[in-house]
Amino acid sequence: MPHSTKPAAGKPPASAPTVQLFGYEDSQPTRAALRFFKERRVEVSFVNLRQRPIAPGELRRFVERLGAVALLDPASKPYGDQGLQYLSLDAAGVVDRVLANPRLLRLPLVRHGNDVTAGPAEAAWRAWLASPS
Repeated sequence: MPHSTKPAAGKPPASAPTVQLFGYEDSQPTRAALRFFKERRVEVSFVNLRQRPIAPGELRRFVERLGAVALLDPASKPYGDQGLQYLSLDAAGVVDRVLANPRLLRLPLVRHGNDVTAGPAEAAWRAWLASPS
């Protein structure tokens, strides 16, 4: 009887890259990112921010690698409502505001190992998938 090396149905091979994705189900960029990874059969750990807020330590990881301002979505309604375009906030101030209102985030937040992105970043995601982890 021939031996099959095919992975279990629906499961990526053990060496397949995995990503952690933070966002809202009703966010178009989040849905697009989920679709991007699903089409490439990448295992995604999706964290729905409506059900579970981002942990302060996880948020700091994104701030350290991208900078606090890169995490803010200037097109979001809360950003305009809070007048953030007129404020100069340090990293701690941005973290405090985002923890109080995660809708300020530029979504999706995606983490692959030590690499992170904020917002749609298909070029970076393609690079992650092309390089061996």
